[in-house]
Amino acid sequence: MRRLALIALTVITAIALTSCAGTSAPREDIDPDAVIIDVRTPAEHATGHLEGALLLDVTGGDLQAALPDLDPEAPYLVYCRSGNRAEAAIDLMRQAGFTDLRNLGSLEDAARTTGLPVVQP
Repeated sequence: MRRLALIALTVITAIALTSCAGTSAPREDIDPDAVIIDVRTPAEHATGHLEGALLLDVTGGDLQAALPDLDPEAPYLVYCRSGNRAEAAIDLMRQAGFTDLRNLGSLEDAARTTGLPVVQP
């Protein structure tokens, strides 16, 4: 009986920790008004993305097409699969006159940094 109670407690603890894993507090240096941009492909975005993220596929030309409609004075947080496309997107945005830009790296890094949940399909 005692062993069964210990197993039940272990399972409950594991479930509680797992349910909290995707929701961490944002870092203090994150602007809560920043626009979050996911520069991955629509297929990648569909597998999971940050809640509220704007999908602008950098390799498909969506980001470049959207630049005239974006506020160059606003803060932007950009992420992709590893951070490489996010950096390419940031370079493109800098060339267009945007100044407040931050590469969040991967989806997992972005979720950890912002504290935002990952929306799963």
